[in-house]
Amino acid sequence: MIPWWGWAIAGAVLGLAEMHVPGSYLIWIALGAALTAALDAWYGLSTTAQLMTMTVASGLSCLLGYFVYRHVDRRQAVDPTLNRREALLVGERGVVCSEIFHGTGKVRLGDPVWLAEGPDLPTGTAVIVESVRRARVQVRPVREAK
Repeated sequence: MIPWWGWAIAGAVLGLAEMHVPGSYLIWIALGAALTAALDAWYGLSTTAQLMTMTVASGLSCLLGYFVYRHVDRRQAVDPTLNRREALLVGERGVVCSEIFHGTGKVRLGDPVWLAEGPDLPTGTAVIVESVRRARVQVRPVREAK
């Protein structure tokens, strides 16, 4: 028979592990262990009842987690720039600070300098960011603004 505090410790360990293994479902299993600890402390469950409670509680809490994460994903679909700072650069105006030669160079967008791709342009040319690919911005001269 597992004592109720054993389930509480298991829940705490799984909850702490969630902080070090991001993106996993350990928190939901930890919730199942915590619920098992509470029910065992109140009712003194048998080993079989403890294991059944842990299984059902973890399954239900993982199902709850599915709906929570689905809600978060839906929120990100509403705001496609959420957690994508580079998407905010599209449409920004900047200046070529290292000439774009053979399609590559550097542009200054506010304070930071970004690697850039685009048509060959001399230093000092005003540009607009069309897109971002990896760590490079795709630019076009302002005079060609559409």
